[in-house]
Amino acid sequence: MSNHFPVDRALFDDVMVPNYAPSSVIPVRGQGSRVWDQQDREFIDFAGGIAVNCLGHCHPALVSALKEQGEKIWHLSNVMTNEPALRLAKKLVDRTFAEKVYFANSGAESNEAALKLARRWALDVHGADKTQIIAFKQGFHGRTFFTVTVGGQAAYSDGFGPKPGDVVHAEYNNLESVKALISDKTCAIVMEPLQGEGGIVSPTKEFVEGVRELCDQHNALLVFDEVQTGVGRTGELYAYMGLGVTPDIMTTAKALGGGFPIGAMLTTTEIAKHLKIGTHGSTYGGNPLACAVGEAAFDVVSDPEVLAGVNKKAQLYVDGLNAINEKYKVFSEIRGKGLLIGAVLTEAYQGKAKDFLNAAMAEGVMTLVAGANIVRFAPSLVIPDEDITEGLARFEKAVAKLAQA
Repeated sequence: MSNHFPVDRALFDDVMVPNYAPSSVIPVRGQGSRVWDQQDREFIDFAGGIAVNCLGHCHPALVSALKEQGEKIWHLSNVMTNEPALRLAKKLVDRTFAEKVYFANSGAESNEAALKLARRWALDVHGADKTQIIAFKQGFHGRTFFTVTVGGQAAYSDGFGPKPGDVVHAEYNNLESVKALISDKTCAIVMEPLQGEGGIVSPTKEFVEGVRELCDQHNALLVFDEVQTGVGRTGELYAYMGLGVTPDIMTTAKALGGGFPIGAMLTTTEIAKHLKIGTHGSTYGGNPLACAVGEAAFDVVSDPEVLAGVNKKAQLYVDGLNAINEKYKVFSEIRGKGLLIGAVLTEAYQGKAKDFLNAAMAEGVMTLVAGANIVRFAPSLVIPDEDITEGLARFEKAVAKLAQA
């Protein structure tokens, strides 16, 4: 078959399952926080591949790690271990509460492992009755059937037949709603230390500390889904570090590979021992290529200067968005932590977040949404300040057009 056929947006409709509706823009190359499409139009990337490209596009440390490992060994399976996986695991253990690491390919897989481990731990230690999982409304934990059921958005889990059982949902930032559900039959509480898809919602100190206390009182595990908040996104290496609360199990993915697919579940030795040989597995988990790139990304992000820069850059966003809002009055609130920022639309613009995304794209800046009412920003953690300024100028043009419409 000839390779000479047009690769355009129409080809997507011909060959791809229709569960996505991608933009007509097809990016073909990126450098730092700038991206160019097939027509060589330039875009400033405030989306970061949904909080994945923590070092932007084609960062030299990641390119170098990929090339170097690509000349060595690509894949082995878990019948053997490999050097990049062990090096990355050691660094994760050294820099977090955790003592043991399990590698996967994505956030959903990492969460799937965490949920299975919590259930297996409860069965082994406490018996067959301790199966309840408490999660939160508007939570998001991935798209496997177990993780999407634990996620608190029925629209994502309805319509696929009977759901995994004994999963209930409390209200985020409402400790009383957790107290009403928890009992000695609860095996785990699963939460994002800052809700992403659910609207860029930070937990209060009282709430997150109260959840930890309830877990302790009822012999339940606290599972933090740090798939989106982890690896520098909030200005700490992991968000739990800024909350004063330590989980029993933590998941990480997205930015962990800087754009290369990788995920991990982290926990203590005592809990980890319940995933004994044969209880869980992943063909590609701990893949040498992925772990080599992940190690390079982790080394750069964990640099104190990079982490300190996150909140400085975040302030540029907050100040810029507030300045735009003073003129156009389209946002009711700018919220979030570090470089995970949500601009909440006012009553007059409810349901129109996608319109803002599309208008921004037309002006040459890539943004995200979090639900129908929030424009989300999750750029590179090392985005140059001038790219923030230029991107916000482009975003303001988009806002101006919508405000005048």
